[in-house]
Amino acid sequence: MQKGISLKDEFVKVYKQINEECWDLYRQNLLSKEDLRGIRFQKTLEYFGIFEPVLAERLGLDYIENSPKRTKLIPFALEVLEYLNPKYQLHIITNGFEEVQHIKLRESGITPYFGEIITSEMAGAKKPDKKIFDLAISYTKAIPSQSLYIGDDLLVDVEGGLNAGWNVAYYNPHKVKHSHQLFADVQCLSELRQVL
Repeated sequence: MQKGISLKDEFVKVYKQINEECWDLYRQNLLSKEDLRGIRFQKTLEYFGIFEPVLAERLGLDYIENSPKRTKLIPFALEVLEYLNPKYQLHIITNGFEEVQHIKLRESGITPYFGEIITSEMAGAKKPDKKIFDLAISYTKAIPSQSLYIGDDLLVDVEGGLNAGWNVAYYNPHKVKHSHQLFADVQCLSELRQVL
């Protein structure tokens, strides 16, 4: 454990790293949804020398039940939705689990802003796979070259959207360097109001 950091903070830091690694395996179809739920906690506990698979499974189930009820949004998310909603049709494409996404949207109060909610489970494909973007086009009757995808992951969102022929705005608060030609690269969601 790093000096000067609390056990709770260290646990969260380790969990986030392991969780991202597990999601990467899930996106590549190398880890199932069911395995993802428990293994990320199992590996985190094992990092701290705790070998309790039953506890890891319980943590995974509790997390799935409680995390959708967290309602804190990214700064300016609501203001940007209020600004965009009268001007554009808004939809969601997500790799998140079907049963969790609708709860998250409802609990955070943003369901009314969106038309279609396209999940990887309903599409049978995960971002960055072009199939999920194509399914979104078929559901919304939109035209890829006239569509804008806003996302925060360089591989999953940016490359996925570009490969599907969409315009892409990259929410990039950490100023990650890249060479993609984008519609916009913003560090704060409020900047979207200046370009849309």
